[in-house]
Amino acid sequence: MDWPVSAVGQRIMRSATAQLSWVVVAALLAVAARGDAKGVSGMRTLPFVTRGVVICVDDLSLKDWPERAEAAGLTTIALSPPPGLAEFLGSQAGRDFLATCRRLEVQVEYEFHAASELLPRNLFEQHPDYFRMDDEGKRTADANLCVSSEGALEIACTNAAAMCKLLRPLRHRYFFWTDDNQPMCRCPQCREYSDSEQALILENRLLAAIRKVDPQARLAHLAYGKTWDPPRKVKPSAGIFLEFAPFHRNHRVPLTDPANKAILDGLDANLKVFAAAEAQVLEYWTDVSMASDWKKPATKLDLNVDLLRDDLRTYAARGIRQVTSFAVFLDGAYAAKYGAGLIEEYGRGFQNKDEAEGEG
Repeated sequence: MDWPVSAVGQRIMRSATAQLSWVVVAALLAVAARGDAKGVSGMRTLPFVTRGVVICVDDLSLKDWPERAEAAGLTTIALSPPPGLAEFLGSQAGRDFLATCRRLEVQVEYEFHAASELLPRNLFEQHPDYFRMDDEGKRTADANLCVSSEGALEIACTNAAAMCKLLRPLRHRYFFWTDDNQPMCRCPQCREYSDSEQALILENRLLAAIRKVDPQARLAHLAYGKTWDPPRKVKPSAGIFLEFAPFHRNHRVPLTDPANKAILDGLDANLKVFAAAEAQVLEYWTDVSMASDWKKPATKLDLNVDLLRDDLRTYAARGIRQVTSFAVFLDGAYAAKYGAGLIEEYGRGFQNKDEAEGEG
């Protein structure tokens, strides 16, 4: 049976048919991923294999993002689509970005809330049983899906595999999050599972599907919002790794401050389920969009590098070796007004304080 192609797949196909084949678009993505991640030898004294940022396609109006990331010692730029990803990758600007990242050995990854791409919302009228039930017992297409529906899972897996043929980073790490802090299903079969457990049910199935495309694939389980608490009734398949996003932390004080005790408790609880060595932290140290209350024009973000270093040591002490931070709205307009020194400052945070000051 042919399953419906998700919206992101349709956008990529439309972009591809305008000037490229779908296969060529996939090849372009693969080009960007080639080249091993840079190590942490030399001046980099904190042991992080991944030192990354998560931005949107629009932020690449700062034309030299890859060069600035590489100069700052960052290893990874993750794009958080949709919208705009397919059109960008099919454009000359997208091809140039991918080629530059390849030349500089900066990894390109893709992180986004994917539920509506995995299960297109337009299926609701024909198959309401594919979608979640709300607290009032009504099926709704407002968010996520019913993980007890085999039909929903099969469509989600088919679309995930299709996306992986296009969004295929060299390090084989995939990030298909559930909808942004939205509830999961409350049907009689699903309600016995927490939102985190339902997300993991979906992720285990998705991983099996995408490994048919990429046998080395690994898939993130996002601990954030309604999926903050660790799963207990459902175990992660080998290849599922934790992505820990402490959105509700006190961002003005370090994690070691008593104000953030619940955050560290949440991390420690999740690390009892997921291996620390594979876990990734998704932080907000450089998130201009958060500092701007998610409105443009953006306001200036002053990075507290001492706080950043304190947090990095806290994560490193727990065995975490993958760290990234949102840097949304750090675009051409922001750089024109405030400069783009925030990227360099973020990179310097991974250095020993004495080394960083000695270079200044």
